[in-house]
Amino acid sequence: MIELTPAAVKEIKRLQKSRQQLNTYLRIGIKTGGCSGLYYDLEFTQQPESSDRLEKSQDINIVIDLSCDPYLQNLKLDYAEDLMGGGFRFHNPQASATCGCGLSFET
Repeated sequence: MIELTPAAVKEIKRLQKSRQQLNTYLRIGIKTGGCSGLYYDLEFTQQPESSDRLEKSQDINIVIDLSCDPYLQNLKLDYAEDLMGGGFRFHNPQASATCGCGLSFET
């Protein structure tokens, strides 16, 4: 199950509104690359695919491709702003190591 913090929900809804994509799903995925071998990918999608698992967190519809599901179990998605700007923060208990930017990880 994916947990979204209130700050992440607020930013997701802001992005949906600014992109005029209010009724979209948030797709959370994993791709190969980055400093540690895997990195997170977020995007909005109109329709889930047949290979997606659906879930809902704080009124946000989330889709996860089943191939990414093992890497995202119990993921907590947060949003924070600092001196470098704002960004999503991933807290993943499946990650054995992460890089300094926090977007890349390994299991």
